[in-house]
Amino acid sequence: MEKELKINNTASFKEKLWIGIPVVLLVGLLFTLLYNHHAEFSWDGFVAGFNQEFLVFFAIGVFAQLVDGTLGMGYGATSTSFLLAYGVPPVVSSTAVHVSEMFTTGASAVSHHRFGNINKKLVKHLLIPGVLGSITGAYLLSDVIDGDVIKPFIAVYMIVLAVIIIRKALKKNIVKKKTKKLGFLAVFGGFMDSVGGGGWGPIVTSTLLGRGRNPRYTIGSVSAAEFAISFASGITFMLFGGIHGWQVIIGLILGGVISAPLAAFLVNKIKRKPMMVAVGVLIIVLSLKTLSKLL
Repeated sequence: MEKELKINNTASFKEKLWIGIPVVLLVGLLFTLLYNHHAEFSWDGFVAGFNQEFLVFFAIGVFAQLVDGTLGMGYGATSTSFLLAYGVPPVVSSTAVHVSEMFTTGASAVSHHRFGNINKKLVKHLLIPGVLGSITGAYLLSDVIDGDVIKPFIAVYMIVLAVIIIRKALKKNIVKKKTKKLGFLAVFGGFMDSVGGGGWGPIVTSTLLGRGRNPRYTIGSVSAAEFAISFASGITFMLFGGIHGWQVIIGLILGGVISAPLAAFLVNKIKRKPMMVAVGVLIIVLSLKTLSKLL
């Protein structure tokens, strides 16, 4: 009886960690940001920041998180495509997306855990390789690669991601296969996510779903792992590139956090294929608009 009680207490403690770790990290990050950057803010500036532009970034955050939480992909691709099309520079957009994702993916991970959408074994396989890939990509973009030079390449990369999303949506009769080289997949997904401002979901989720994995647990698990990937890349961006575009970041965070629980609830309620096609087409249109401005 005592042994059984001890096992139950250990299991209960581990369950609490799945919620406790994201919450503690996010609260710590919030206080760190407020402590280090409070001098940059004033009440007048704060009030002035809530203008039409802020509402645009807020709406992008809401929509991107609804897409990501229900499809298991598309937050970075959707928000980056919108931000680039709106005229936000690549380094600012990528930093804003990843700093905001530190909060939105935390909310998403907690929400998916509450709805029982997580395969913990899959999360553990994706976690460390994904973090290593994302740190490498974030360092290169913030300290080595010129954002203006890479902007058209990011737009083309977004079109490729959109084609992947549409292709996966239209694929029929998926035969379940064993997924090999999960670590390599996670490294590549994390790296491209940091450099391109999106890609973790379209690369990792679409590959796993293409192998016939259960959509509910795949989406929940990849979204949970994405919290660590976003946290690692966001911290790297802050260390090497600083933080720019507070209005963009706060708009994306508020929009994403508000819509995360709704997205986790809707994951089994919506028809995935039509939405994946619609999101893919939208990203292509936005990316073509960005390219037309550059060429």
